[in-house]
Amino acid sequence: FSLTMKEVDKIVLLSDKDTTTELQKYLSSLTNDQLITVITNSALKGKNVLNLIKGILKGSPPNCSEGSNRRLAVYQHCIPLCESGDLQTEVAADIIGLLMLETHTLSGPSLAQLANLYVDSIKVGKMGSGKSLELFPTILTALAACEALSYGKGELSGEEYKKQLINSLCSSRWDPQCVIHLTTMFRDVPLSSDELKFLVEKTLRMFTKLDLQEIPPLVYQLLLLSAKGSKKQVLDGIIGYFKEQDVRQEEEQNCGEDMDLEVQSIPQDQLRHVEGTVILHIVFAIRLDHELGREFLKSFKTSYADMCPFSVALLLSVARIQRYEEQVFDLLKGAVIKSYKDEHLQQGSKFLQDLLPRHCSVAHMILDTVKNSVFGWDHVTQGLVQLGFFLMDTFGPKPGPFGKTTEGPVGTTRTPTQQACKLGGQVLLQGFKIHEPIRGEILEQVLNRLVTKTASPVSHYLDLFSDIVVSAPMILLESSSKVIETFDHLSCLPLATVQGLLKAVQPLLKVSISLKDALILVLRKAMFSSQLDGRKSAVAGFLLLLKNFKVLGSLASSQCSQAVSSSQVQVDVHSRYNSAANEAFCLEILSSLRRCLGQQADVRLMLYEGFYDVLRRNSQLASSIMQTLLSHLTRYYEPEQDLLPPVKLEPCITAHGDQVHLLVCTVQCLLWLQDTQQSANHSADDSDEDEEEGEGYQSHLRTMLESVTRRMVKSELEDFELDKSAEFSMGSSVGVKNNIYAVLVMGVYEVLIEYNFIKAKYNKSHFEELIGLFNCYNKLSEILKEKSGKVRAPSHKTPRSLLSMGFTSTLITVLFKDNSQSREEALSVLRSNAEFVRYALSVVVQKIQQLEESGQTDGPDGQSAEKTFRFLCDMTSVLMWRYTNIPSAVEEAGRKDKRCSLSQLCLEGLLRIFTTCQLRYPDKMAQLLSTMDVAEDEAEQEDATEMNYFYIRQFQRALFTKLSGGEEDFNSREAQLLVSILSVLSRQLNPSSKQFVQMITWTVKICKETSFEDSAFSKGMLSLLFNLHVLYKSPVGLLLELCQDIHSQLGDIDEDVEVEKQNIFAIINMKTASNAVFVLSQVEKILDEVEWLIAQKKSQAASDKLNCGEDTQSAGQQDPVEKAVTLQLGTLVTALNELVQTSLQPGNCTITLLRVLSRTYSILTTLVKYYIQVCTSQHSALPARFEKLVKLSGSHLTPQCYAFITYVQSGETAEGDEKKKKRKNDVNTAASAKLLRETKATPNLIFSIEQYEKYLITLSKKSKVNLMQYMKLSTSRDFRINATTLEAALQEQDHSQETQNGEGTQEPKKKKRKV
Repeated sequence: FSLTMKEVDKIVLLSDKDTTTELQKYLSSLTNDQLITVITNSALKGKNVLNLIKGILKGSPPNCSEGSNRRLAVYQHCIPLCESGDLQTEVAADIIGLLMLETHTLSGPSLAQLANLYVDSIKVGKMGSGKSLELFPTILTALAACEALSYGKGELSGEEYKKQLINSLCSSRWDPQCVIHLTTMFRDVPLSSDELKFLVEKTLRMFTKLDLQEIPPLVYQLLLLSAKGSKKQVLDGIIGYFKEQDVRQEEEQNCGEDMDLEVQSIPQDQLRHVEGTVILHIVFAIRLDHELGREFLKSFKTSYADMCPFSVALLLSVARIQRYEEQVFDLLKGAVIKSYKDEHLQQGSKFLQDLLPRHCSVAHMILDTVKNSVFGWDHVTQGLVQLGFFLMDTFGPKPGPFGKTTEGPVGTTRTPTQQACKLGGQVLLQGFKIHEPIRGEILEQVLNRLVTKTASPVSHYLDLFSDIVVSAPMILLESSSKVIETFDHLSCLPLATVQGLLKAVQPLLKVSISLKDALILVLRKAMFSSQLDGRKSAVAGFLLLLKNFKVLGSLASSQCSQAVSSSQVQVDVHSRYNSAANEAFCLEILSSLRRCLGQQADVRLMLYEGFYDVLRRNSQLASSIMQTLLSHLTRYYEPEQDLLPPVKLEPCITAHGDQVHLLVCTVQCLLWLQDTQQSANHSADDSDEDEEEGEGYQSHLRTMLESVTRRMVKSELEDFELDKSAEFSMGSSVGVKNNIYAVLVMGVYEVLIEYNFIKAKYNKSHFEELIGLFNCYNKLSEILKEKSGKVRAPSHKTPRSLLSMGFTSTLITVLFKDNSQSREEALSVLRSNAEFVRYALSVVVQKIQQLEESGQTDGPDGQSAEKTFRFLCDMTSVLMWRYTNIPSAVEEAGRKDKRCSLSQLCLEGLLRIFTTCQLRYPDKMAQLLSTMDVAEDEAEQEDATEMNYFYIRQFQRALFTKLSGGEEDFNSREAQLLVSILSVLSRQLNPSSKQFVQMITWTVKICKETSFEDSAFSKGMLSLLFNLHVLYKSPVGLLLELCQDIHSQLGDIDEDVEVEKQNIFAIINMKTASNAVFVLSQVEKILDEVEWLIAQKKSQAASDKLNCGEDTQSAGQQDPVEKAVTLQLGTLVTALNELVQTSLQPGNCTITLLRVLSRTYSILTTLVKYYIQVCTSQHSALPARFEKLVKLSGSHLTPQCYAFITYVQSGETAEGDEKKKKRKNDVNTAASAKLLRETKATPNLIFSIEQYEKYLITLSKKSKVNLMQYMKLSTSRDFRINATTLEAALQEQDHSQETQNGEGTQEPKKKKRKV
């Protein structure tokens, strides 16, 4: 060792001299092995090694072979030495640094040897630490500069040699340990684009072999490497890897119990943390390299199919970079809505479901991202909040015309936009639950929107706020200051918003005294607001408080339970002290509410409606409420028993100039009083203490109502200042006043009918009195109808009935189904009055319609979803029984007037019930059907589908009976209602069930065998047929047969051509063939599907460009989607070919056909463009089916289109001439607008045909197939000469000239023109 030290010192000493002769001589005296030993020992010791190597290199001139070999030996020894890991890190780095500086002096063969040394070491996995790899790029760069190197038996240039080495290196197996070092090393190697692509591919393939913790540093190196190019490849590879990992995780979770432990791959939390780190790396790289950002966004713009939860999280993180924010949210918005639309389209078509797999749902990916973000993805959470609000703002309900809200029904989220809005809410709700830091911001933004968006509907924000309160009430209490701040704005907000907001915070009011106090203060202020809505808000708020703060001793009613309860709020609000305090609190509120009885009708009406609900939940307040109402009612009651009428109408109305305002809703007051009296009765029965107090006001009220009933029966119309000959037109103030009087009086009668029915307890004389009330009501109703029939001014609507839904349900049940002997005599009084029975049924239909439109009905229990559903079930049972047990033929025989039969009213009610149930209670349809007891005669229906189909068969039989009679007895309206009911019920059937197939078979049979000339019924049947067929298979064959039938029935546009008589569907006849417009709407639906499929193929072709080699198909094999598109279009072209030759009525039908033809050619053009794209990228032959389609369109359809244009235009001119003769001066704007539409349709069609032919020429050149041989030159232009018409006109002209000459005129003869 001491010898070694001497040698080192000597070499260093000699190298310091100016000349190298001595140094060279000394080095020559030492063998290479000795030098290597010296270097090794010195390096291990870490002393003087740099100076030693410098000396050796200085004394080894590269131009002589000895020096060159010595240099090579030094390099060959130092590289493995540094890699061995025995040296200190700094020493190894210094040695490599020194060698890098001297690399350029090495000869070509030496460089080649060193490069091979590296390649071999990498192949056998000796480059684990990667310390010496820094030198490799320098060697490769120097190698590339060499002019010629021997390679095998020949020679290669340095550049070529370098390529061979890189190729060899990337083709060999890499040790997972050195992947990161190699990627780092390649950043410094000059690479061609192909080499870079090969390298990136190799590195990405190594991802699966690496430990998960090594992925982030490798991603970081790859991103740095992407500065050279292949940006898309790098990003796609990284995203693809994590997409695969996520799928694997999901599979493991789904079938985790069944899987062996060995198969378990990566712990979920570890994977999510690595994903989070990688996302940070990518975002950092995008911040520095905007080209990378552009490439990243570009890959998602064409299609959302490549998205996954990881890429969604990445997009949301990128959105934090300001320049990309807008682009990212637009991109995600587009992906969400397109995903929902595609799903919507696929769900509605069996043809599309069979052809393509179910689409990946972007909504699921976004919700998965929210779930995954719990693993410390703080950089994603902000983006999620923004995305949630962005979706809710963009797709939330919009204000309708004149600021009216056009919100859909609550229970449905069917349209893509509604689904997208709901998704935004889900994202925010889940985010609120998971992430504490963003809770404040979400809450603040929701409340801000509730306060600021007064012009547009905010129901979606109210739903979200309500969900937040339910899911995290205690968290919300921490932010109660924000809620209190919102309360300050209550008086300025729309009533619906206030009600929703108060309903949502209701659970918090019981727990937080500060919140309750703040609300009461705000409500008291609002009581004196100058705005009507402000005062209404105050009433709504106080009523809500009364309902929810129970007083001790109140009845436990079914509705007392908290509407929104939460396990997190453990507070006993029903303790004795609490309820005593509550009583004082409630009485205080009541005194505030009494002031409202002197305000506008709207405010009082709210109060009356609210009092009933308050009594139901807080029966101890009965006496206060009843006395308040009684004292108010006496203002309008005439105490003198002999005076008629018993109700003062004058105080109800006051006139301000010409405007007549409703001041006091006496009627509503009566109605609510009567209901509240029943509630109070129940409470009084159970409580001894209040009996005396309760008896006082109850007997007073009973006496009052009985007196009113007695006197109302006696009252004549004149007593109310109404007369048969009085004016009721809404155009004058007198008419308006009389109308309001009439409606008020009718309302009073209705209230008394309901009260007396309940009081009668099936007593015959009481029922006779009730019929007396009804006769008075009916007389007034008939006058109103008669007067409104004469006036053509604003249409008269039947006033909304004031009977409660519960009462109407009871009433029709006893009228039709009550068989008890004891009641029969009394009920016969009601049953024998046909007008009363009709009235009861029409009110039922009206109530169900109101429920369908607004989700609630007037009257008690009208807002309780459970109660209204129970009433619906009762009504369904009665209406079904009435319809099936009393044949309409019996009714028809006894009918004299032209009004609809009771059976028809029952059907209308049933249709509305089924529609309402599907809309408002989509999950309860089976429950509704199971309550109908028609099925008693059949075996028990256990299966919901079987039960549904049982009722479908009932209605099928009814329709079949209708169709079996003669056409003169056919009731079209009833048949249409039956078809609509069948249509609604068939939606409940599973398209794959045998019942569904039976339903289709039956519908086809009816369409083929029914030949009634009823256009509306025919349209209803065809609509049912298509709606069913589209869920079973594509209806394109059906369309072709219908078009052939229409052509056969209406005849050809060329009168000389006789069309072959065929009638597959008897439902198409001369009268009903006008339904061609409906058939064309079905054609448009199929065109939508075809267009969607072509778009899918185009985006797929674009993404498959990279691996186009794999996609080329053999001549005999065609892509199933392309094949389906070609077949669909082929059948459509044949069907349209039939319609184009049909002698259709000019007008709407011809315009629609021209428009559909124009669209068909546009889609044919899109298909041609797709094949141009395919031919350009893949150079494959055109499918034979496509050539047939082109031939069919060119030789059959196009010529007929031009003939049809001529037919339409000649039809227009003929029609125009007739009109001119009838009225020359009348300028009809509607006709001119129609003409404008027609003139647009023709040039649009011609343009579409010519575009189609233009692209066919391009495709012919690309595919080397002459497709234009099937096309005939277009002939239809503005300037046309029809030879036969011209000849006839000229002959007529000659004839008239001869006549004139015969009369003696001496004009010179004109030359006869040749034709």
